[in-house]
Amino acid sequence: MAASAPMLDMPLFPLGAVLYPGGHLQLRIFEPRYLDMVRECSRTDSGFGVCLILDGQEAGAPATPAAVGTLARITDFHNREDGLLGIVAEGGTRFRVRRTRIRADGLVRGDVELWPDEPTQSVPVELALLPTILERLIDAMGPHWRPGSRAFYDDASWVGFRLAELLPLELEEHQRMLELVDPLQRLADLRDILPRFQKD
Repeated sequence: MAASAPMLDMPLFPLGAVLYPGGHLQLRIFEPRYLDMVRECSRTDSGFGVCLILDGQEAGAPATPAAVGTLARITDFHNREDGLLGIVAEGGTRFRVRRTRIRADGLVRGDVELWPDEPTQSVPVELALLPTILERLIDAMGPHWRPGSRAFYDDASWVGFRLAELLPLELEEHQRMLELVDPLQRLADLRDILPRFQKD
């Protein structure tokens, strides 16, 4: 009998964006509930869940988060010129939200089931153009990825998540790429989407 996936209770941060495993996220923190969340994460060396907003807004009343999100860990803090707190977070394990509840201050917390990491698979020859396209995109748009190991470009998961991150997909497509559990299927779907972005 398979062991059940680990469950965690964590704060959730519904956003109008999707965070992928290994991705980077920069946030302005100004609402008291999220300032408290950042303090809690720093004090306990824990993360928070990033989920795409299905209904509502990032600020104000609690928004409805998507059921599948990504665990984020804060890697840097800084005071912004506008006086707000800025944080940088890195995407880790994906999860599925099983239950949510809203604290008195409006912070959404969830009981989440962590997903296992995808198995490492090489990019197959029929999709070999995708790492080349990704390398060009990173040169143009993603300078923080430039120092990455060349071996990353043969990892189907890494290539797929970085392509999904950098291509101008619709939000629903971003969420679908996050929810796919087969890295080769993700690459194939991205290959089929690419002609949309080619110039005439």
